[in-house]
Amino acid sequence: MHNNSNSPVSNSLETLNKSVAPLLIPAIDLKDGKCVRLKQGRMEDDTVFSDDPVAMATRWVNEGARRLHLVDLNGAFDGVPVHKNVVMEIAKAHPTLPVQLGGGVRSLQTIEHYLAAGLTYIIIGTKAVENPEFVEEACREFAGHIIVGIDAKEGMVATHGWANITDVKATELAKRFADAGVSSIVYTDIARDGMMQGVNVEQTVNLAREGGLPVIASGGVTDMKDIELLKPYGDCIEGIITGRAIYEGTLDLGQAQAYLDQ
Repeated sequence: MHNNSNSPVSNSLETLNKSVAPLLIPAIDLKDGKCVRLKQGRMEDDTVFSDDPVAMATRWVNEGARRLHLVDLNGAFDGVPVHKNVVMEIAKAHPTLPVQLGGGVRSLQTIEHYLAAGLTYIIIGTKAVENPEFVEEACREFAGHIIVGIDAKEGMVATHGWANITDVKATELAKRFADAGVSSIVYTDIARDGMMQGVNVEQTVNLAREGGLPVIASGGVTDMKDIELLKPYGDCIEGIITGRAIYEGTLDLGQAQAYLDQ
């Protein structure tokens, strides 16, 4: 069992002091009220891992998670929040834990609602690409709470739950948001996501260095080898989101976080 008695304040100070230990962040993807994983973002290609997302969140916290990543998949595809109740229950169950959420965030009202419910960071995805002014407005209104999710394939940005590949370069988009006051970027390489084929370290680090914002790596985390490859880049990689690997047991969350903290 891992010592979880640290308050979030001491955790964040500790991270600042060392500034080099990325956090391993378990993903809880919500679809039709269940906790699932998709392969390459295809809604029809899902694996249900739990009917009780709140219990799943608690399990990861007990194993040593210091932050959670929630995704409202129905929200991402429908454009409106679908899982507000589940999300609020998770936040209520873990009041001191930083929780970030993406999927279906298309209005300032939604952001306000989620922050009031106890979430720490809100991730703006599709809308950030289509309407960068919205991100700027959100950063002014909710400074320090906004993350932009950039999904990309071969360096080009994808939107609408990955259904659409644009001609926008991920690095260019990141630069624009660095100026707006975004806290960090969640970068997902969609060719790798859910495929257990390893992280695209080069593109992730490149995005952080060229874009000028801390990056949370996502997509492809499979086992300790990925964690070892990402650890040296703690100066620019703030976190590593893991999904299928911890659900299927190819990665031990507590062991991996302890390794990152060394």
